[in-house]
Amino acid sequence: MYSLLIDSSNQPLAVALMKNERVLATYTSAMKENHSVQLMPQIVSLMETASITPQDLTNIVVAQGPGSYTGLRIGVTTAKTLAYTLGINLYGVSSLKALAAVLPYSDRLIVPIMNARREHVYAGAYQWRDGQLVQVIDDQYMALSDLIDRVKNQANVLFVGEDVRQFEAQLQNFDVLPLLPRAEAMWQHKGEPQNIHTFSPQYLKLSEAEQNWLNQQNSKTN
Repeated sequence: MYSLLIDSSNQPLAVALMKNERVLATYTSAMKENHSVQLMPQIVSLMETASITPQDLTNIVVAQGPGSYTGLRIGVTTAKTLAYTLGINLYGVSSLKALAAVLPYSDRLIVPIMNARREHVYAGAYQWRDGQLVQVIDDQYMALSDLIDRVKNQANVLFVGEDVRQFEAQLQNFDVLPLLPRAEAMWQHKGEPQNIHTFSPQYLKLSEAEQNWLNQQNSKTN
């Protein structure tokens, strides 16, 4: 059983190939290149490294969101296209849970964050309990100040993700770890196979263009 795992939900790109529970090849990069340029060449490269073809795949696991609109569309579209063409299983994993899962079996309250601009973040909170990564705060789009207020009285809080570097001043009273995603970390959190036709990114907020359109419509009715 061969599985392809893709996380293009934020600026870093992570791709992995696994055989059953074993990682055959993995790639993570924080280079500022468009994922539309990077993703397919990296998939091809990993398959060549592992000496397999697309027809050998049985599963595809993709980070479903939240995150970058463009990155999510590229990752999810690629995953859906491959799963449909090859007739194989498609799984989705929260991008934030995938990031938290990079830190295995910690006793910390893990708070993965992604910069959503204008002092807002995509964030959730997770904790390892009895070998399972349990969600403590739902994934959501929120002001960073509101997130800080929500966890400031919690013990053992750790903010993770590359974007913690952008909020050093705001997070100065917390422990931070600028983790990059690792696609293989999604494997044990993939849940049940998804319907390829209805599977879609979980953005958690409207795009700027969508919000502007909605504002225009509301102004016309007021």
